[in-house]
Amino acid sequence: MAMIERKFSLHVPSSTENLALIREYVTTIGASAGLSDSDVAKLELAVDEACANVIEHAYGHDLTKEVTVRAIFDEDTLSIIVEDTGRGFDPNSVKQEELQELIAKHKSGGLGLRLIQTLMDEVHYEIIPGQKNELHMKKHIRKS
Repeated sequence: MAMIERKFSLHVPSSTENLALIREYVTTIGASAGLSDSDVAKLELAVDEACANVIEHAYGHDLTKEVTVRAIFDEDTLSIIVEDTGRGFDPNSVKQEELQELIAKHKSGGLGLRLIQTLMDEVHYEIIPGQKNELHMKKHIRKS
């Protein structure tokens, strides 16, 4: 029997007010894909962090911009792509300070990329300068 791939898309204005809507969308997709409750919670947190980063860093809270969250899943994998047209960055240039160092400096922030990479099974970026930025995240669907 052939695998069926399902695709969904959500486009919202770049506002932190829309993070709740994005979380609801991702939770529904995760449950529909057959993720465990624990993996749905991880997915929700990772996507929330990614979208908050887009709103704050890529768009600088510019409400005229849009955040797109695409979801594609089949029987084995759920892929989430967060897309924006804001300022891109080189994720390899972001210094990953040690947690103890961040705590000692009483520094907030700097944990987003590490958190996303910890919560998801696969993470990579596709950046086309001046055109679009895509964060690709995958969660493998574990059969019970």
